[in-house]
Amino acid sequence: MAAGTSSPTSPASRCVARAPGRVNLIGEHTDYNDGLCLPVALPCETVATVTRREDDAVVLRSDHVGDDGGPARWEGTLDRLGPGQVEGWAAYAAGTLWALQQAGYDVPGVEVDLTSTVPVGAGLSSSAALEAAVATALCGLLGLELDPDRRAELVAVCRRAESEVVGAPTGGLDQTAVLRADDGAAVLIDFADGSLSRVDLGLGAAGLALLVVDTRVSHALTDGGYGSRRDECVAAARALGIGSLREATPAAVEGLDDDVLRRRARHVLTENDRVRDTVRAVRDGDWARVGALFSASHVSMRDDFEISCPELDLVVESVAGTGALGARMTGGGFGGSAVVLVPVERAEATRRAVDVAFTLAGHRPPLHLDGTPSAPAAVLEAS
Repeated sequence: MAAGTSSPTSPASRCVARAPGRVNLIGEHTDYNDGLCLPVALPCETVATVTRREDDAVVLRSDHVGDDGGPARWEGTLDRLGPGQVEGWAAYAAGTLWALQQAGYDVPGVEVDLTSTVPVGAGLSSSAALEAAVATALCGLLGLELDPDRRAELVAVCRRAESEVVGAPTGGLDQTAVLRADDGAAVLIDFADGSLSRVDLGLGAAGLALLVVDTRVSHALTDGGYGSRRDECVAAARALGIGSLREATPAAVEGLDDDVLRRRARHVLTENDRVRDTVRAVRDGDWARVGALFSASHVSMRDDFEISCPELDLVVESVAGTGALGARMTGGGFGGSAVVLVPVERAEATRRAVDVAFTLAGHRPPLHLDGTPSAPAAVLEAS
């Protein structure tokens, strides 16, 4: 199956689909400000097996540990999937089925079995991977072609599930990345007009690797920090008399009286510039420049947007002397992961340096993940 398309199929009784995690190379907290982002899909993935039922029951099972120490399980019916009716992990899957119903999909009673290698709370889009895996499998069950238009529609479905059923504000970066990524490349997303552009990375030819470091400091988009940053960006745009911070100018931002709003807006403007500069540097093969932009982005998120944490800062500091070209926190912030650009021959030394730094600081060991740019959500089998 080619990335971004799939052949039309007949309705099935069982469908298995996968959706990847994602890491954002650069462009943080810009999506909901009509800005620019540059994510890649990751090799880690969530797999959803959806089996058709003859009644209106919905049974959800996950390999994540439940309250009783065993696999998590939820049972309900097709008319009890919407806002205020499902809580916890099940809300992501049930909410996706509900949002599909709201979008006009003929959702039958189903059993959904979920397995995942995407770390939860690591800022790598575990929630979007779950939503996209369920939505993709449901399309396979219904015999629907997964063409680019369908993928764009599923992005909206998954965003609605997370916003309205889970109650987590989302700007659409995560869902777009896992559903519309390109294997071996990054995707440049412009949230002002919804356009997507493939950005070939050529990391292997350049002798480079992307390392993802999960600090194991869990973050949740429902805990208020993410929402408060959105609110501050809205307030900054309102103070400037514009619709979104994409329309702001540096001079206008620096003229804001409120120091917090000024710094939040400054991050968004400079981050958009860094995304543009990163794309140019990648296309020019100027990887030292890419690394410097990573590092500058982290400083901006740490100081102006104030969404880093000591563990994320420690990753960035500890790789500085290992040969790494640059590093930055990635994701919503307040925990989660960092992404590091490093020559392949220095990758293991870089991981060791991070581990040593965490041990000396008294932190539990981080997790290291493969950052190889990978394929988007897809149907694996339908029968």
